[in-house]
Amino acid sequence: MKKPVRIAVTGAAGAISSSLLFRVASGEMFGTDQPVILQLIEVPQAMELLRGLAMELEDCALPLLHTIRIFDNPEAGFKNAHYAILIGARPRTAGMERIDLLTANAEIFERQGKALSANAARDVKVLVVGNPANTNALIASRNAPDLSPTQFTALTRLDHNRAKGMVANHLGVNAEEVRKVIIWGNHSSTQYPDLHQSKIFGEALVGQQLDETFYRETLIPRIQNRGSEIINARGHSSAASAAQAIIDHMRDWAMGTEENELVSMAIVSDGSYGIEKGIVYSFPVRCRYGRYQIVNGLDINEFSRKMMKSSEAELLEEKASVNHLLPKETEQSHYKLRICLRSGKFLAADGLLDSGDPVLETSRLL
Repeated sequence: MKKPVRIAVTGAAGAISSSLLFRVASGEMFGTDQPVILQLIEVPQAMELLRGLAMELEDCALPLLHTIRIFDNPEAGFKNAHYAILIGARPRTAGMERIDLLTANAEIFERQGKALSANAARDVKVLVVGNPANTNALIASRNAPDLSPTQFTALTRLDHNRAKGMVANHLGVNAEEVRKVIIWGNHSSTQYPDLHQSKIFGEALVGQQLDETFYRETLIPRIQNRGSEIINARGHSSAASAAQAIIDHMRDWAMGTEENELVSMAIVSDGSYGIEKGIVYSFPVRCRYGRYQIVNGLDINEFSRKMMKSSEAELLEEKASVNHLLPKETEQSHYKLRICLRSGKFLAADGLLDSGDPVLETSRLL
């Protein structure tokens, strides 16, 4: 059996974690031959709830669950973590403006970025789930000077899966048949669910299987606002579907995407498709050998460009509102990206020589 991997999870006593942790410990994230050590982190006032959850995990007698440890601070909880899933965040309350939510969570993710930089494994893979996820991921990465920005991602796989599910339901097919869905931009109501690249049974989706007017006027707004729709129906935000998206995101990042498929991940922009460098923006990617790569060369029509730029504008506005928490010394690393290998060495992540000539870089050393 393989050596155990350490998975740190913040907000570990919450609803998403309650749906997630048992599945991770059962092998759904990294395979049925991969033992895991769970390092579960909560705020001090939630430790008793977390202790109860840890007891339930123990009572399952799961063969892949090597160890459970619980912590009331991220500095200890992130120690030697290979994967970090940052779910815990302050929820938006009645009367709270988005800027207030950004400010409240900025301080949380500033601390977590510093804790990851100082304590996690050098090749740690970080997924930010707590909202506003894109900008929280930016704050964490900018406060982690000893890690590469490419090690930080935010969750837009939930939006990706929602788009696949809704299209499949509308057309009466299995979601597996809907391929190459893309979510561009922010995990917010400005996100752009792009189906112009999508295929179903190998054929183009929009214009053939899906009416363009229905897609633009009905389907896009519903995907963008699905989170609110679920809150209105259930009285609380998505939990089980968020857990599924986390599993999908981390599994693909670590083990690779399916052949001839692409997925959506919010990552630090390298300027692809004219998107401002240095913000955390959702792109279409493929993953292999534990690394992701933006799928470039896709045709972008005028409608798509407008939608992509709208979400970019929102992210730039969010970045400006938390600029005081973004250390100047990490700014350049977010404009010239690098990849950290397990050896501790770094590779250029943008696949370009200093001359600007495009090259193909491959490395099987992780």
